[in-house]
Amino acid sequence: MAQNENKDSKPLYIGSRVLNIFKYAFLILCCLIVIVPILVVLIGSLKTYKELSNTTVFTLPEVPQWENFKTAFFTQNILLAFKNTAIIIVVSCVGSIITGTMTAYVVQRFNTYFSRTVKTAFLIATLLPNITMQVTVFQIVYKLGLYRSMLAPIILNIGTDIISIYIFIQFLGQISYSLDESAIMDGASYPRVYFSIILPNLKPAIATVLIIKFVGIYNDFYTPKLYMPDDDHVVISTVLYNLMNATSVQWEVVFAGIVICIIPTLIIFLLLQKYIYSGLVSGAVKE
Repeated sequence: MAQNENKDSKPLYIGSRVLNIFKYAFLILCCLIVIVPILVVLIGSLKTYKELSNTTVFTLPEVPQWENFKTAFFTQNILLAFKNTAIIIVVSCVGSIITGTMTAYVVQRFNTYFSRTVKTAFLIATLLPNITMQVTVFQIVYKLGLYRSMLAPIILNIGTDIISIYIFIQFLGQISYSLDESAIMDGASYPRVYFSIILPNLKPAIATVLIIKFVGIYNDFYTPKLYMPDDDHVVISTVLYNLMNATSVQWEVVFAGIVICIIPTLIIFLLLQKYIYSGLVSGAVKE
């Protein structure tokens, strides 16, 4: 009997080892897909134009050309782009948190015909391709006089943030209704319940939404390019495009500009990565 058990367990052990090998090989491949492009850009940013043209992408530079970063920073006024991007991100994130949490509170806590209709409308809106509505959205923005101003991307980022609302709704499902009822019995109004109970308990969700919004707005190219074509309203994505839109592209300078623009997102990710993982997982299962 013992020999038969050993024979039966041996194929299972081998199958488990093979599965682990494939699993780790796949994870390594995914890491390489992410790391290799960044490594190529970093190496290219430290080369001269001649080295970049005559060597492979993985060949290290003979002498690091730190001058490329200075050229990229001052040629296209990346500092102005950082300032404009920061303004758009801060105002858009604050607006999204306020409108998103309030909307989620009404939709999740009040089971009325109106709240169910709003929830259904949000669901339908998520299924519609954004490109099909761009002509209408552009006409509305233009008629409101928001074209060529930073208010256009800010309002669009706040008004179309349906995913954040669903994240808040998911988290609200974990906050007990008894907290609301106790506060109301003590004489608290619905706004007081929202500010004193709902909003403080949504901190993990708020952190998650802030990170997602930051990355989305920081990487957005289409909206700023369409609604802010002026040089005074450049953001990070459009200033990189301007570097590549020159008559003769200096790729070493372009790579240096990309590295400069990667640094803020990398720092924020390293500082807030625990909120990203815990925030995306928390709220997925109700206890």
